[in-house]
Amino acid sequence: MGEATVRKDDARYPGLISGANTRWVGAPEYVRLVSSADEVVAAVQEAVDQGLKITVRSGGHCDENFTTSGDVQVVINLAGLDAVYYDQGRRAFVVEPGAMLGHVYETLYRGWGVTLPGGTCPTVGAGGHIVGGGYGALSRLHGLTVDHLYAVEIVVVDEDGRCRTVVATREADDPHRELWWAHTGAGGGNFGVITKYWLRSPDAGASAGPGGQLPPAPAEVLVSDIAWSWSDLTEQSFTRLVRNFSEWHEANSAPDSPWTGLYSQLKTQHKAAGMFRMSTQIDASVPDAQSRLDEFLAAVNEGTGVDYSVNDRSVLPWFYVVREWFGFVEPSLPRWKAKSAYLRKAMPADQVAAVYRQLTRDDYDNPFSMVALVSYGGRINAVGTDATAAAQRDSVLKLLYVTLWTDKTEDERHDRWIRECYADVYAATGGVPRPNDVTDGCFINYADADVADPALNDSGVPWHELYFKDNYRRLQAVKKQWDPRGEFSHALSIRPPLD
Repeated sequence: MGEATVRKDDARYPGLISGANTRWVGAPEYVRLVSSADEVVAAVQEAVDQGLKITVRSGGHCDENFTTSGDVQVVINLAGLDAVYYDQGRRAFVVEPGAMLGHVYETLYRGWGVTLPGGTCPTVGAGGHIVGGGYGALSRLHGLTVDHLYAVEIVVVDEDGRCRTVVATREADDPHRELWWAHTGAGGGNFGVITKYWLRSPDAGASAGPGGQLPPAPAEVLVSDIAWSWSDLTEQSFTRLVRNFSEWHEANSAPDSPWTGLYSQLKTQHKAAGMFRMSTQIDASVPDAQSRLDEFLAAVNEGTGVDYSVNDRSVLPWFYVVREWFGFVEPSLPRWKAKSAYLRKAMPADQVAAVYRQLTRDDYDNPFSMVALVSYGGRINAVGTDATAAAQRDSVLKLLYVTLWTDKTEDERHDRWIRECYADVYAATGGVPRPNDVTDGCFINYADADVADPALNDSGVPWHELYFKDNYRRLQAVKKQWDPRGEFSHALSIRPPLD
């Protein structure tokens, strides 16, 4: 695909001005389709010369309106930059930002039998996923995507308004190393336009071939999908279930835990759904995989006094699971709102009680609203909090609050529920998961502009502390150096320091 400019009179325009979350629809002057770094440089330069506000889209899965806000005049669409290949010179795999995760997994697996510990949704674009510190079913075993980031190529705009590409690596003597570091978890749309990632595990041997540069893909995994019926649950049994799940993770999420190969999602949906599920996978090559899964399921259900139903229990090729397995795929509805949190310990009683209250409300009946508790920790926590921009490095669970719907006239109703739910769960810390000994802020890839809105976040905890903690000042210094004109910004982008 070559470079193309799509304006409002082009039949393609309506299909290119919104992403997966269709509640956000932009009205840019034009969309620039690009398929090379040189085309990105030219596109950015043209927009800068004309004084136009730029934004960038790769996969289009952003939770918020960062690429569709009213001030955006030019969208640079990176879908044509979707190559995945091995770079012999840098001894690393190249992943371009427009490549979807399913394509990344397939290319790495078919060609070399390796993979990235990335997300479970195959249609997410690598561009935003990696830079935000993406994680997935293999992250407890192999860390975050950014723990394998060797280098990044990015189009930046100098103080005089001239555009160029820069390559920044993790090498200690690289003068651009801070720019690399900023791309290890700060999220997209901050410093320039990413045109290429190079990925190589930090412990890869110098003499290793391509198959030794990234984690090996599992041959087969044992998957489990079970469900509990709301009709069987009381508040006591629900509380025991959630506490069991989170206490198990508190006890089994150290970097050297023998359980790092297990990953699970407990998706507690609103009672209007009638049930909620837990999906789990473990490497089937472990000799006692079946008994270990039994042990985990028993630990989660212990003392609840209720039985669960089994939707699936199978040994499947990992390559099938990573692209197709229904257990890790959320409902596909066109409108949604999401929030997030990290847990350093088991969910405390007051938070579990709030989750129960919100999921059993009679004045809100959306079956596609949920609070999901997702396995975290393990090898993720083997990295220092300032080694990457992803600062949360001692958590055991990640939480996703999400509600999905179809009718645009109901936006306010669904936004109100998730805001009330979140405020209720974190009432003891001002309505947000303040970094403390239990919670540790938010995940930038589950972007939530509410926390940067003073009308919605009056906790006294600034949004950047929730996302970046003590790494924010360092990120601001990178912003000042590499985007001195502020060409790249959105509601949760890094702000330059106040001189």
